[in-house]
Amino acid sequence: MFFFPFSDDNPTTNKPYVCYCIIAICVFVFLWQSSLPTNLSNEAVYNFGVVPAALLGDQESYISPTLSVFTSMFMHGSWMHLIGNMVFLWIFGDNIEDSMGSGKFIIFYLLSGIGAAFLQAIIDPSSSIPMIGASGAIAGVLGGYLLLHPKANVNVLMWIIIFISVIRVPAFIVLGFWIVGQFFNASFGSEGGVAYFAHIGGFIVGMLLIPIFKRADISLFQEAHSQAFQSSNFDFNNLRSRNSGDDFMQDFIDNANKKDKN
Repeated sequence: MFFFPFSDDNPTTNKPYVCYCIIAICVFVFLWQSSLPTNLSNEAVYNFGVVPAALLGDQESYISPTLSVFTSMFMHGSWMHLIGNMVFLWIFGDNIEDSMGSGKFIIFYLLSGIGAAFLQAIIDPSSSIPMIGASGAIAGVLGGYLLLHPKANVNVLMWIIIFISVIRVPAFIVLGFWIVGQFFNASFGSEGGVAYFAHIGGFIVGMLLIPIFKRADISLFQEAHSQAFQSSNFDFNNLRSRNSGDDFMQDFIDNANKKDKN
């Protein structure tokens, strides 16, 4: 059995330009990493990733350890690492950006990433293994989403052998399951190369910041826009954004059809 969230039922009113830019930058940086020979790609990770022993200790680093906290947020170790992070940002990031505005969202996102990096470094300050990825910052987005939209339904893809269906699951279950999994995995250490405490740190920072960063007219613990636990067959139309101001792809298709008719 395979579960994978791919969209939500939570409409927004503004285009999430910052989310678009973050996704574009992360993809561009990963393509650059992938274009390098293996030795240079590994060197780039060490040069621009966060090394706890350099951040909190006296280990030498290629760039300022403080600067590496920011550069590391846009690097990824594999296509799956990149895709997983960007899908979660695509699902949940637009609502967080919409709740506070693009300018505040940039600060919110970066502060979540900073908190994530420092908690992981505090837990393992002598580590010389570089940390990379947007996971910590996106964990902050998830933490903020949990407080704003706990009842919003997330469309989860269920794949059981040859049967594929979609079920709407409340966000507090999806995100609660996710954060419990991070604590569970963190209790066994980071032997698999995943900085679980960074995820936990980012999630906590996001929860702490969302009441401060959200607009005054945005309330916490908002209600759902659809009925939970309804299931349906998978439809690619479900991948479309629920952003009322973000139907650019549909507009493009409609305009193209009009031109063809003319």
